[in-house]
Amino acid sequence: MIGFMRILGWAVLLAAISGCSGADTIWCCADEDNDLVTVLKDNGYRIVLSDDVQTTLEKAPEGAAVLLLNRSYPDSVRLLSGQQVSKIGKKGLRVFAEFASTADTLPQLHEIGFERVVMTDSLAPGLGPMDLLSINRGRYFREDAAEGTVMAIAKVAGFDTAVYGLDDTPCYPLVYRKRDGLWMSTSQLSEFARLRFMPEAKWKVFWEKVIGDLTGHETRFSSWIYPVHPSYGKDVPLPDTARLASVRKGVEWFYNGHFLVDASWKKDWIDKYQGDGVMPIGPCLPPDIKDGDGSCGILEGHCSAIYADGRQAYRYWLRCDVQGEAAMTFAVAGNLLGYENYMSVASNLVNYAFDTFRDGPRNDPESPSYGLLSWAITTKDTYYGDDNARAILGMIMAADVLESTEWNRKITEAILANYRTTGADGFRGDLLKDADLQKHGWKYYQDRSFVKPHPHFESWMWACYLWLYRQTGYAPLLELAEKGIAATMKAYPSGWSWTNGLQQEKARMILPLAWLYRVSPTEEHKDWLYFMVDELLKNQVECGAIREELGDSSKGLFGKVRSNDAYGKEEAPLIFDNGDPVADMLYTSNFAFFGLNEAACATGDPRIVSATERLSDFLTRIQVRSDSVKDVDGAWFRAFNYRDWDYWASDADSGWGAQCTLTGWIQSWIVTTQALMEEGTSYWDETSDSSIGKSDMDVFDKMLE
Repeated sequence: MIGFMRILGWAVLLAAISGCSGADTIWCCADEDNDLVTVLKDNGYRIVLSDDVQTTLEKAPEGAAVLLLNRSYPDSVRLLSGQQVSKIGKKGLRVFAEFASTADTLPQLHEIGFERVVMTDSLAPGLGPMDLLSINRGRYFREDAAEGTVMAIAKVAGFDTAVYGLDDTPCYPLVYRKRDGLWMSTSQLSEFARLRFMPEAKWKVFWEKVIGDLTGHETRFSSWIYPVHPSYGKDVPLPDTARLASVRKGVEWFYNGHFLVDASWKKDWIDKYQGDGVMPIGPCLPPDIKDGDGSCGILEGHCSAIYADGRQAYRYWLRCDVQGEAAMTFAVAGNLLGYENYMSVASNLVNYAFDTFRDGPRNDPESPSYGLLSWAITTKDTYYGDDNARAILGMIMAADVLESTEWNRKITEAILANYRTTGADGFRGDLLKDADLQKHGWKYYQDRSFVKPHPHFESWMWACYLWLYRQTGYAPLLELAEKGIAATMKAYPSGWSWTNGLQQEKARMILPLAWLYRVSPTEEHKDWLYFMVDELLKNQVECGAIREELGDSSKGLFGKVRSNDAYGKEEAPLIFDNGDPVADMLYTSNFAFFGLNEAACATGDPRIVSATERLSDFLTRIQVRSDSVKDVDGAWFRAFNYRDWDYWASDADSGWGAQCTLTGWIQSWIVTTQALMEEGTSYWDETSDSSIGKSDMDVFDKMLE
């Protein structure tokens, strides 16, 4: 396929194959640029192409290897006539017929949702019973259980294997072998690269087995097509410029995907697909659509769903946290790379965030929700503390890099709006609703007493309080943050609630601990920081990745998927069991990376510095590279399997699966931290001269009366 990466050159490929003979000729009904045809040619096979099935079967000599590949996918199933099936038998042809049926009528087509491919028989090492693969949101037709089924389609839980088996879930054949040796599939499998099947290594083994069976001799492909792949191999030495290049590509991705909204297409795309925000999913934007300048905001990114044409779904939702985070990234990268237009985008995004998400009661000084930032454009009555924190931190950095005082007062108000709705013990809870705030008033929330250690929701707002304390010396900010942090450290680990995993909660704690040590460098605070860094780094593996970890199941908000039926019905971890070799760039590695850099700069400890550098190298290596799928080129997917070096994990999460992207949480914090490390600095040091808070002390009196 044009633009696809070929891993090895012709010389290596041909050397791996003993010269072509009759057994190396394959008769194909297929397009010339079909993925499987391309791989076979690259591996030295002689391909004889025909336009239709009948011609292929007639021209193929007795005992020949034949591929009947369906060019009408995903619209039409190929029907093999009784006469054609008889000819295959009489001539002793060894045939693989895809998206094909021997029925008399065209079957009904179905689209895969959360179903995956399950091995039901053993084909080869690595392809044994209950092993899992994926053909994404491909189309298939359903047949009754077929004899000789080796692959099935079913909704099953598990990471590498279907841990609960197939007895309690609907199951349909995908690949089966008839008694006469005819291979059949109920979906198209030969366009494995264009349609982005995973894991690629397992599909490679599958096709080696099929082609070996058709040709009558063992097959090993020395060449394969990888349309979407990591930027570097696990052991390839990184160039000195690799991190800087990852920053450049990371910001270019915003444009590759056209995520900056432009007024010319906002109505036709966002208004059409965002709905009520529960599942704002739609097809990807056209490649020639106009990029915005930040004044209309920025989209979330990709949903994990990849359709039958190989294109990936978008999330057409506008959230406040994403605007602030992306503004930070454009500002920091623009400063590092010298791109003035990035600075302009950063400014527009901050203005858009305040104009859009701080309207109504949030802009009324008499309202108890004054100063708070709405969660999303469709949910303006909801205030998550962690989302407010990330939006605020992004805006602080953007303002500092842009040397702008335009938003100083609003940023101070946003921090104090959260501070005054935080309880006496330092905890704010998961979220607040505007109706409750209007009913009870902010003082009710400030005076209430409760303790719920859950760093995902609480910890980064403590970081905001500590940062504003550094600016103003307002002691209650430090006292409240320290109180919450102390209770959380005391409760670790058995008293912690966790969201998608325990490891992400550890990752979130590093930032406030690093900044607490900055403003109050006591031995106790130093011990807390080093302890939590050590707990996090217990799961850092040799390549720099941070392995996911589940905690006590009774404390998990979204824990291990408990049944096949539950798979895909709510948010979920990327792993099934502790030890599964997966790093999570949405919930853990991104925030750990930022926090570790702050800890490294706060302490100067060589061990923390080294761990941060290793994580930086890992993230540089796994950044997505693709010539053919431009809207993911330069992104980081949520999941990475560091053992097999591919983008594979349990894909049970109903909104944020293994191959999702996010302009905010993932992309912004990784790119920003890469840029800060490239400059040899930290967020704390970079913003040390900020004027935020210093000239607006009257806000404290007005908001905290």
